Amino acid sequence: MSKRRGELYRIPNQGKIAGVCAGIADYFGWEVWLVRVLMVSGVLFGIPWLVFLYIAAWFILDKKPAATINQDIHDEQEAKKAAFEKELNAEPIRVKARVWQAGEPPKQAFHDIRSKYMSMEKELRMMERYVTSPEFTVSREINKL
Repeated sequence: MSKRRGELYRIPNQGKIAGVCAGIADYFGWEVWLVRVLMVSGVLFGIPWLVFLYIAAWFILDKKPAATINQDIHDEQEAKKAAFEKELNAEPIRVKARVWQAGEPPKQAFHDIRSKYMSMEKELRMMERYVTSPEFTVSREINKL
């Protein structure tokens, strides 16, 4: 899932206060918790102007359009429905290389890959069962006529 950087928005429905940190995390492809930790630790360790930047971003940044959010939700649902098609297209699973990057942890990626192969094996077994059945042989002989 290669995500292109678009515009910087704030995402209030994913945020704790105004969604600025969630918007920054979405823009850079980071985890939201990391941006929040950086923000809070920056304020606590003596960078008080971060509070002013946060408030300015709250007023300056637009909310992420509902159509985009709904599209993201729709895309997630479509991705779940089309899992087998994704397997056939061999879309790679995005695994975190580093803790701060967005993506799946290695353990979750392993389970996802395993479930993909299990579903492909199930499909293969169903095809083998059909091809070796007498019904297939009869159907093939009728089609030859």
